[in-house]
Amino acid sequence: MVTWNRSTVRNDDVELAVFHLDAPDAADERPTVVLVHGWPDSHHLWDHVAPALGEHFRVISYDTRGYGESTRPDEVSAYRLEHLASDLFDVIDEVSPGEPVHVIGHDWGSVQLWEAVTTPGAQDKIKSFTSVSGPNLDYLGEWAQGNLTNPTPGNLGRALSQLASSAYTAFFQVPVLPQAFFNAFGSEKIWTEFLHAVEGTPRENVSFAPTLKEDMISGLRFYSANIREKLAKPDPRPTTIPVLELVNERDIALRPAIYSRSHEHANKLWRKNSDTGHWLPYTNPDYLSESAREFIQMIEDGTSSSPNTIDRARRLGPAQKLGGKLAVITGAGSGIGRETAYALAELGCEVVLADINAASAEETAIECKAKGVLATVYELDVSSTEAVNEFAERVRRTHGVADIVVNNAGIALAGSALAASEEQVDRILAINLRGVIAGSRAFGRQMVERGTGGHIVNLSSASAFTPQRDMALYSATKAGVLMFCESLRAELADYKIGVTAICPGIVHTNITSTTEIVGLEDADGNRKRIDDFYARRGFTPDKVAKDIVKAILANKAVVPVTPEAKFGYLSYRLFPWGSRLAARVKLAK
Repeated sequence: MVTWNRSTVRNDDVELAVFHLDAPDAADERPTVVLVHGWPDSHHLWDHVAPALGEHFRVISYDTRGYGESTRPDEVSAYRLEHLASDLFDVIDEVSPGEPVHVIGHDWGSVQLWEAVTTPGAQDKIKSFTSVSGPNLDYLGEWAQGNLTNPTPGNLGRALSQLASSAYTAFFQVPVLPQAFFNAFGSEKIWTEFLHAVEGTPRENVSFAPTLKEDMISGLRFYSANIREKLAKPDPRPTTIPVLELVNERDIALRPAIYSRSHEHANKLWRKNSDTGHWLPYTNPDYLSESAREFIQMIEDGTSSSPNTIDRARRLGPAQKLGGKLAVITGAGSGIGRETAYALAELGCEVVLADINAASAEETAIECKAKGVLATVYELDVSSTEAVNEFAERVRRTHGVADIVVNNAGIALAGSALAASEEQVDRILAINLRGVIAGSRAFGRQMVERGTGGHIVNLSSASAFTPQRDMALYSATKAGVLMFCESLRAELADYKIGVTAICPGIVHTNITSTTEIVGLEDADGNRKRIDDFYARRGFTPDKVAKDIVKAILANKAVVPVTPEAKFGYLSYRLFPWGSRLAARVKLAK
């Protein structure tokens, strides 16, 4: 159990119960962090977050007015956001006189912190703000009105999606009924089971004040006092205080699209998206505390970037679906790997680029950095499982746990399977199949342990389902990748980790010009003819990269890319005998 040390702060007629994680110590010079809860919680919301933060900072929380051990004014007007912001400033003056603090807010706690950081002079009291599942209501009103005045199908769809998610707020503002409902069903047991059913919140992580039912009813005044006015007459004010938005993509109440205007008003904005739900302090307290710690330390150090956190002030906008995510790409020095790195960087990902040829990966990194993101290069030979495991651990220590992993590195081998040497067989198996398995396992374990989802993309090939007489060994490795992906996808589904097999057909990359050909005369001539054919085909790797991005966003299982790959995927399932006959055609002479 967490032990909180209680004190009291007064703001006119309101007494606020303030809680210190440790006994107040005037000699403690660590940065101060103030945690602000939302509905229907109390300071106990932070019981599983505060200890991790307490290893680095002075941690303070308080029961906001209307909750827990604080005063519950009767007048609805007493719960307007300007009064809530005033409460916060009084708490800060008491716990950290003359020194600005870092603030973290969830739900209505985040909403009132947005009000505070957009109040003139707030920079004298607040050093940074980590926002979880709570928008600026003025920005939300501006977003909603913009979608309604520009009623494109996309805008209307986003607005209707949020309207459906927020339907409960209308019920909360109806007289009498919501009070009666929570009086009847607002028990700790029912609420615990609700959270567990809705987003899998571990029952043992849920911490409530003894006043939970009273808090549910009293907290309804937050909705009545603020929502209608803010949505009808938004007054979006700017802030210069650094803000980190932790966006939960499975939030049942708040759709990610509503944060798309934040960057227009917060000129120092960072963002991290994760496949998580609304009650992040309960479901993933370690992820929340580590993300906040990284961000706060970054601000304290005066730097512009930190592990897994990207400075989005210049480019963050509605299109930055992957903004703030960490992507790892192997074989990033050329071809599909390079173009995938460009595509992910364009969408706001920090990219970690691995290649056996570090110099070529450095060239990729230069272009990625030009797109405004962090890019780091590592030399890696994926044929060594030990090297892959060491690389994954180094990425975790240096950058954080990857959100996206693209196991792209691969080689080709053409000609007779019987004529290939044992060394050639071992090498193609080690790189194309074992390398993919090693990368998926190493990074997959980290994603599972973190508990906030992720996505693994593995490069298979149309050769996985279109047999060819001169590509037996290559096809075997790619078929192995395909079935590995299908099976791993099933295994990781419970952890919200997607797995995709990308199956390109004829794509012109440098792999064709370096393909080893065995068992045939005039290997150099055959290689040139194959390379020339691929060049004439004209399907470039950037088109594959676009499909990879689409697959990540849509969480697709198997993606045949080129027209011939799509035809081959269909025909092999419907007419396998036709594929077997076609396999007898000689591609090389």
